[in-house]
Amino acid sequence: MEKKNMSRTTRLLTQGAIIAAMYAALTYLQGVLLPGSTTAAVQFRVSEVLNILALFTPAAIPGLTLGCVIANIYSIGQGLPLDMIFGSLATLGATICIRLLKNVKVKDYPFLSMLMPALWNGVIVGWEIETFFVAGKFNFSDFLLQGSLVALGELGVMLVLGTALYFVLKKRNIDQLLGS
Repeated sequence: MEKKNMSRTTRLLTQGAIIAAMYAALTYLQGVLLPGSTTAAVQFRVSEVLNILALFTPAAIPGLTLGCVIANIYSIGQGLPLDMIFGSLATLGATICIRLLKNVKVKDYPFLSMLMPALWNGVIVGWEIETFFVAGKFNFSDFLLQGSLVALGELGVMLVLGTALYFVLKKRNIDQLLGS
């Protein structure tokens, strides 16, 4: 039994490390090829599509969170040190909720799970932008605007790219390899 647990632990650690590396590499590459597209108010961070991996493996939760921390280290050079903290907390919350909602589906589609990154990032990163990057005092209507812009980018990634990736993974039975 111990050997079986060890191999599961090793598999989950390996999956988490690979997911973290993929997230960080995709974010960095996109930032180099399309400057500002990963850190703007309306961002279309392609690496966010990897959030759907939380549907298939619990290793995605720490993997994506760590990947976000690593990717956001790049943001420090752009004057966004707090994004490493708040963006990563949003990723953590979103992936936990994705995992918890993995069996809630609409016609075999995890619609609520797909909305979690937009919800969490919209609220947390929207608050971060309004609190730390917009001059003056906190304004609730401006927060709603900032949060909506962040959520819009997340929705685009998750509902377009995420949906496509979800069905590709299911069709090719990769979800079974990851060990739902």
